Amino acid sequence: MESNATTNENLNLYEKAEDYAKTSLELIKLKTIAAAADALSTVTSRIAVGAVVAFFTLFLNIGISLWLGKLLGEYYYGFFAMALFYLIVAVVLHKTQHRIIKTPIGNMIVSSILKEETKN
Repeated sequence: MESNATTNENLNLYEKAEDYAKTSLELIKLKTIAAAADALSTVTSRIAVGAVVAFFTLFLNIGISLWLGKLLGEYYYGFFAMALFYLIVAVVLHKTQHRIIKTPIGNMIVSSILKEETKN
């Protein structure tokens, strides 16, 4: 009788451990899906806003180029002036890309993915 009771207890313990493992795996899957969905939705919304800002910037730059060109006497001078401005901006961004661009974007992505863990 005693071996039967021990065997039943072991089977019961084994079933509970198996259920716990399955539940834990399912919870990990759901948390991963939630974090991925949150990160993807954040990136998608930022891309949409970025596209609108890009069109605004494009038309603003064309307008400024034409205005500068009119002031300088030839329209293409305005485009050259804007190109020089953007060359200077590109050099500054290249020199400071880690501090200004890479680190903040990396931090945003990590915090977005780990946001679920900080709530708990």
